[in-house]
Amino acid sequence: MEDMRFKCLIFDLDGTLVDTIGDIAAAMNHALEEKGFPALSRERYAKIVGNGLKNLATLALPPAARDEKTVDTVFRSAVAYYEDHPADISRPYPGIPELVAELRGKKIKSAVLSNKADSISQLVVGKIFPPYTFDIILGERPELPRKPDPASTWKLIMELDSTPRETLFIGDSEIDVATARAAECNFLGVSWGFRGRPALEAAGAARIIDDPAELRELLTLRY
Repeated sequence: MEDMRFKCLIFDLDGTLVDTIGDIAAAMNHALEEKGFPALSRERYAKIVGNGLKNLATLALPPAARDEKTVDTVFRSAVAYYEDHPADISRPYPGIPELVAELRGKKIKSAVLSNKADSISQLVVGKIFPPYTFDIILGERPELPRKPDPASTWKLIMELDSTPRETLFIGDSEIDVATARAAECNFLGVSWGFRGRPALEAAGAARIIDDPAELRELLTLRY
């Protein structure tokens, strides 16, 4: 990977670019408490996020309450709250704003790919980063299966005029590792996210960085 010149970068959003766990927890806990269920800790949410808010609603509910109607009610309530509060607490990880600004300044193509609903992904990125920081922002849409299915990754690669071999997928979770593998992209793990280095290593990530500056060094911004 180190000797390769990448044509585009695809970033995961939650846990990679932005620490969103506080707003995710606030939205889901609002929905849970509204229906009389106990709230969960931020630490618990960090272990179960990554597969979309509907899946999160399922996991956040007590096992006996995970029927389809209750899950859907909690999910819809959480989405409504999250759309009204997309980035009350969320902040970019240290060094990320400088990194993405440098990439943009050098006209390196980049995209954001999230399992968060597309409407919320657009809101979060729009609140955190200046306009046009990324070429494309893509969240969960009905016509595209969620990560780790490679369809959304391939869509971004095509729209950014790249190839899997020329694409670097950057993420913090096992889902991101599996996505890059399914899409036949190069993968770079980040240890500062929700899952941490051990989970990435267990998932088979060959290269993991501890600071955004290491990505600049890895690329040598050699474009």
